[in-house]
Amino acid sequence: MGEITQSARQRSETTQKVALVGAAVNALLSVVKIFVGIVGQSQSLVADGIHSASDLLSDGLVYFVSRRSHHAPDAEHPYGHGRFETMATMALGGFLIIVAVGIVWDAFLRMFSPEKLLEPSAITLIAAAFSILANEGLFQYTFRIGREIKSNLLVANAWHHRSDAVSSIVVLVGIAGTMAGLPYLDAVAAIGVGLMIGKIGWSLGWGAAQELLDLGLSDERIALIQGIIRSIDGAEDFHLLRTRSLGGHAAVDVHVRVASRLSVSEGHMISLVIEQRLKKELKEVEDVTVHIDAEDDESAIRSEGLPLRAEVMAMLDQCWQDIPAVASRDRIVLHYLDGKIEVELFFPREQLVQLGDIERLESALQQALSNNDNFGKVRVYFG
Repeated sequence: MGEITQSARQRSETTQKVALVGAAVNALLSVVKIFVGIVGQSQSLVADGIHSASDLLSDGLVYFVSRRSHHAPDAEHPYGHGRFETMATMALGGFLIIVAVGIVWDAFLRMFSPEKLLEPSAITLIAAAFSILANEGLFQYTFRIGREIKSNLLVANAWHHRSDAVSSIVVLVGIAGTMAGLPYLDAVAAIGVGLMIGKIGWSLGWGAAQELLDLGLSDERIALIQGIIRSIDGAEDFHLLRTRSLGGHAAVDVHVRVASRLSVSEGHMISLVIEQRLKKELKEVEDVTVHIDAEDDESAIRSEGLPLRAEVMAMLDQCWQDIPAVASRDRIVLHYLDGKIEVELFFPREQLVQLGDIERLESALQQALSNNDNFGKVRVYFG
């Protein structure tokens, strides 16, 4: 149904590169912190190592989803694969909440069993300090690229890296306090880390759930969309403006009112300009649907149930069968307005003298349709 665009391919490749860098760093941090935490007897550092392992899992999810979510639309997914990114973010949030509950529960039990409290050694301080620096570097790198390519998943993963840096600070304080003679502080630090992981998991999961429920764009972005539509020549008004998020991208749907007797091609041109401007001014917008309205369908009488052209022409031929002048017409234009069908007849200019009084002809045509409630005003034009 379509091919993946060059920008989408580059976005996917960039996301995969960032994910691989993050995975390599987090694999190293996870092994170092868990190993040093066990050897150096720091429960909070082991918990922080598990946090890094969850970062490693999130990097794997980012890599997998980036390969899948940017595929071009196909028969099964006509709107693309952006929801894969949203679902992966939601799954990551749920996983983090589970990890957080386990860490907090284990630390809580140890606090009520003094004999199980650990006494960390100095080497754990070095591991915690190394983790702070490494994760802050990962955050800066991932966040910057996530903002550049407008990837919610990358931005979310960046904050996951930042949470690991903050949790390592808490671990550093907890270890130092325990070594200074406060035996409970390492367990308290582990609980603090767990709570931070849980908060991040909830934020990620809730945001993804909102997106799956077609969360709209922010008020600021909607105001920008409204301003762009108002600036387009020929767009007289608009209503039913709707937006929704689609895995880092957005879709816009709007009804735009134009002059009631505008040609189909000019109405289409207006809609095309609106689509192009919205995609240019709002980089996240990838899909725009513009409904061109000849009247305000929120307040005007709806034209539901009115016959289409083939049936209308049969009605007109029957009603006007006693008016010979109709046979010399060039074309008939129909306007469905305010619950009626307005009819415009166009005659060759050379027929003007032969057909005589235009007003009399219009009156005769109008009178012939007086018993049919489908029709409104009749107009005659020459040339």
